[in-house]
Amino acid sequence: MELLVRYLERSNSIGSEMTQDTVTEEKLRDDLMYYFMSPCEKYRARRHLPWKMGVQILKIIMITTQLVLFGLNNQLVVAYKEENSMAFKNLFLKDYSGVDEDDYSVAVYSQQGVYDSVFYVLDQYNQFSRLSTGPITYAEDEDGNLLPLAICKEYYKKGSVNPTGEAFDIDAQLEKVCMSHYPHNPLLHNSSFFDLDFYRLVNIKITFELKGINLQTVRTRELPDCYSFHVTITFDNQGHSGIVKIFLDIAAQSSACRDWKISGTVQKNTHYLLIFDGFVILVCLTSAVLCTRSIVLAVRLLQRFTRFLRETSDRSVCEEDQGEFLNGWYVLVIVSDLLAIIGSILKMEIQAKNLTTYDVCSIFLGTATLLVWVGVIRYLGYFQKYNLLILTMKAAFPKVLRFCCCAGMIYLGYTFCGWIVLGPYHEKFEGLSLVAECLFSLLNGDDMFTTFAQLKDKNTLVWLFSRAYLYSFISLFIYMVLSLFIALITDSYETIKNYQKNGFPLTDLQQFLREPKRFPVVDDDTRTDVQVTSSTLCCSCFYCQRQQTAAEFPPRCGLAPSYRGLRPMKLVVAAMQTHPVMG
Repeated sequence: MELLVRYLERSNSIGSEMTQDTVTEEKLRDDLMYYFMSPCEKYRARRHLPWKMGVQILKIIMITTQLVLFGLNNQLVVAYKEENSMAFKNLFLKDYSGVDEDDYSVAVYSQQGVYDSVFYVLDQYNQFSRLSTGPITYAEDEDGNLLPLAICKEYYKKGSVNPTGEAFDIDAQLEKVCMSHYPHNPLLHNSSFFDLDFYRLVNIKITFELKGINLQTVRTRELPDCYSFHVTITFDNQGHSGIVKIFLDIAAQSSACRDWKISGTVQKNTHYLLIFDGFVILVCLTSAVLCTRSIVLAVRLLQRFTRFLRETSDRSVCEEDQGEFLNGWYVLVIVSDLLAIIGSILKMEIQAKNLTTYDVCSIFLGTATLLVWVGVIRYLGYFQKYNLLILTMKAAFPKVLRFCCCAGMIYLGYTFCGWIVLGPYHEKFEGLSLVAECLFSLLNGDDMFTTFAQLKDKNTLVWLFSRAYLYSFISLFIYMVLSLFIALITDSYETIKNYQKNGFPLTDLQQFLREPKRFPVVDDDTRTDVQVTSSTLCCSCFYCQRQQTAAEFPPRCGLAPSYRGLRPMKLVVAAMQTHPVMG
């Protein structure tokens, strides 16, 4: 109240002679003060409802609900595909154990084993309609005829191999020969097609198509999808190493069933979901429009403030003050709105059975939900104790980014070195991505003993190099790089703690806003300046309890002499010393 009394005394003592420049300056100061208030302060100052905050809260609830509903449905779709893949492997692969061997399903080591596996696939395909326990059967063409199974073999055009005499003659050009086999037709085991020259054979591929219906979605009150399964079984002999690897790959494509009839409320609930998704799109559009409007207003205020500084002190606005106007939170919200709108449109198309891009839709909705929840931190930032995380991240980010660029060069060097040297002897170093993942795990203290123990010690030189490689990486990155990384963040944390205790240095913008008013300005809504300032002072007193005057701290952006040594006006903008500027 004492601060309010002093302000009223100053306002009452102002003379009646005012210039147009003074009116413009005070109007600019009032507009800037109002823009940088929190939603609570804006409501208390002018009784303007916080529409953006209300829309953001509603959007968080709706997008999270939408994500959960889509996630449950997507899990059913993925589970259906994986379970059918497992069923096909057990039905068509001879001696399949239920677990893939390395990156392939089954391996055979003899010529007879290859013949037995190929004929086993053909025989199981003939009996598939009697073997399968699910609603899956043979695919048909548009005329209702069953589609055949295709079996193709690739081999070198010609060649001869004599390991004893260490001689060979190979034509590297490949030839491909195919044959078809219709369901229920007898197998031709004695066909010349199956006379295989294994030293010329590169691979054998068996492809066929099956049709199925995913009935489990009925439980979630959604229409079942019809699926086309394109099955490819590959006998890989490219290595010619005495092992033929067998792969089974499935490409599942869903579509709307052409003729269906179902009782219950499935279709009705689908319509409700489409209406809900449409409402989500409407809320996201509203949020994007409000945030875009705030950005446009901020740009206009920045232009006015830039013009004012140029006219009064012949200087431009420093980069730090420009960053106060260009609010990154608004950009984050707009990006999340766009992602949510695209994801919602894809979800509606999937529910209408026009698209089957579940994975793409999941990426859009998941990223949108992530950004929406990250945006909640913006409102927590209005409170001093919760704002510490945001300020620490903002202060440490440039230093951490530069540090990561330097450490990344060392990390990439270890990645390439580990791949070329240890790749042939260690499964965790077989590819560049695997090496990067393995080193990142070691950096965090995971799987250290396993990484050491799994290295094959058949080559003594490589074994010795691996020990030097792993010990040097672990010592360098855990004891030095990681410790320095944490020290950078800790240093920023301590700096912010000191600023919160003693006060933040003031910029041109903050110093300008803290200047005393020269006369009361009447607002557009007929409330006097005294009324607005009184409400603002009551709302901002929490932030002003621990602030010191601007004269105690040096300016951050080179204030003009006319702005120095002025007694600050402790309005809501004094909260800028303790939390970021947000509209």
